[in-house]
Amino acid sequence: MIATVLLVDDHPIVRTGLRAVLEAAPGTRVVGEAASGEEAVAAAGLLRPDVVLCDLRLGEGIDGIETTARIRSTVGAPAVLILTTYDRDADILRAIEAGAAGYLLKDAPTAMILTGIADAAAGRTVLAPELAHRVSARRADPEARLTGREAEVLTLLAEGRSNREIARELFLSEATVKTHVAHVIAKLGADNRSRAVAVARERGLLE
Repeated sequence: MIATVLLVDDHPIVRTGLRAVLEAAPGTRVVGEAASGEEAVAAAGLLRPDVVLCDLRLGEGIDGIETTARIRSTVGAPAVLILTTYDRDADILRAIEAGAAGYLLKDAPTAMILTGIADAAAGRTVLAPELAHRVSARRADPEARLTGREAEVLTLLAEGRSNREIARELFLSEATVKTHVAHVIAKLGADNRSRAVAVARERGLLE
């Protein structure tokens, strides 16, 4: 099976290099490129690739996290695989919360990137081993404690509020709310926001 790929990076030389690598591989075919998040969302809807290979930082406009969220919110959405130079735990958690199939670093071996694309196209989660270990450790940490702001976000999550509504209520940006939501989910060892609320109720963190 050949996985079709949309490349998203604001640096032309990076897109050119990735295209050369992917087109030389028998299992992938590049169907398009985008230099911004907005272009990526439009191209994903038009080209219908199997995988969107997206950088985290995209210059002006929306970043890779918001791009992922918008693409994944569409019907029949392709998988989104983040490929970036940033390896902060918060970024990884935000990407996963936004719906990314996985998160790889640009210095990963070519074979790992190609395997990641194939796995993402097949609906599997993709995380480099060292990143997966760190994310698991964050999620499993029994000593993790919610900050005051995270507790406020959790309360609003329990009320069924969307990220946009929480942002308005707490006078925060949606990006900041997404980060807080990702932290709450990770600290409670949950897989999604609904499960995080359930775990919080079980632990007596919500009235």
